[in-house]
Amino acid sequence: MKTILRNSEKVAVPVIIGLSVAVPVIVLVLMLLPERYNLFNANALTFPLFHATLNFATAILLIVGYFFMRIQKYNLHRNTMIAAFCLSVIFLISYVLSKISHAPVPYGGTGFMRYTYFFILITHIVLSAIIVPLVLFTMYRGLSGQYKKHAKVARWTFPIWLYVAVTGVLVFLFMLPYY
Repeated sequence: MKTILRNSEKVAVPVIIGLSVAVPVIVLVLMLLPERYNLFNANALTFPLFHATLNFATAILLIVGYFFMRIQKYNLHRNTMIAAFCLSVIFLISYVLSKISHAPVPYGGTGFMRYTYFFILITHIVLSAIIVPLVLFTMYRGLSGQYKKHAKVARWTFPIWLYVAVTGVLVFLFMLPYY
């Protein structure tokens, strides 16, 4: 069994590292596109509303998954966390499509709200990049039966992932008047 795990790690770890670098780079490149192509003929609010809904649902699933883990319902925990992961993948694909379709909308608030918004936005962006390898390693460790390693990394992954999901909704609410 250990040989199989070692062999799978030879593939999984480089793939996780590659994705962890590629995802933020792709998003950054798309943010800087000089021209947009509205692929689905969607208005400016469609994607952000969908993203906020996905983030909200992800946050709920993360909390429910944590609850299942605490009461030792590990199959329910696994399934709930896989569902949260799937929503995050859907979010990421949709986010990439939205950056191709629409230019970023500037925040128009002032004063204290502006500082609050940018604090939330900046921490959300930084932690969004950090969460990619954490989620991938956590999922890999859990699904490959490496439960001690899974628990170690999940202690970091859960609160960061939850923060990113919740602040994703908050960023949407801050930006809602400007779409």
